[in-house]
Amino acid sequence: MKYVLSILLIIVIAGTCFGFFIKPENEATGNLIIGLSVVTGFFILMPLFIYHRWKNRSVKDYMLTKENIEKMRNYGKDKKL
Repeated sequence: MKYVLSILLIIVIAGTCFGFFIKPENEATGNLIIGLSVVTGFFILMPLFIYHRWKNRSVKDYMLTKENIEKMRNYGKDKKL
């Protein structure tokens, strides 16, 4: 998954750069390539990246529950200076 994300990011960046490069010669095609790169980045790359980063985590660890509030209150008390 890491390599897929890296390759997809490179493709999106290269497509955006190519779109800006070709835009002075053919504005419609340049805008199309830039738009497709942005859409690919937002609708394919970002969800895959978010899934990759959160797939092995528990959402409960990041919620404010009574146990987590107690952990936060006792965090400074446990450490000795």
